[in-house]
Amino acid sequence: MAARSKARKRAVDVLYESDVRGVDPVSTLAERVRLAEPPVNGYTIELVEGVAEHCGRIDEILTDYAEGWSVARMPDVDRAVLRLGVYEVLWRADIPNAVAIDEAVELAKSLSTEESPRFVNGVLGRVVRDQPTH
Repeated sequence: MAARSKARKRAVDVLYESDVRGVDPVSTLAERVRLAEPPVNGYTIELVEGVAEHCGRIDEILTDYAEGWSVARMPDVDRAVLRLGVYEVLWRADIPNAVAIDEAVELAKSLSTEESPRFVNGVLGRVVRDQPTH
């Protein structure tokens, strides 16, 4: 698995854990950085901090683009994967949209339900198609 793919997986882990525990992801990240062996990848840190910074807007976008799903009703893992995917699509100019979507779909395949990859692909595809302002 490539370094950035591993970093994304670790970022989803932090986002998921924080969401389930109801704590700030940056606090969870700081705890992981302090305790981690091997050290937390710099890209993981950038991703978690970026999602945390833009989470309000990301959730608004997810509400608009996840047809028939509220953010609160989404499976926890799907919500974490989608938040990361939207962040990479809209706030990371250094990541091609196709890569961000593919990585999110792969995370959904490995971490969530059988239906999740299609759901994640559809939501992120609509976000990319319309490129909402952030």
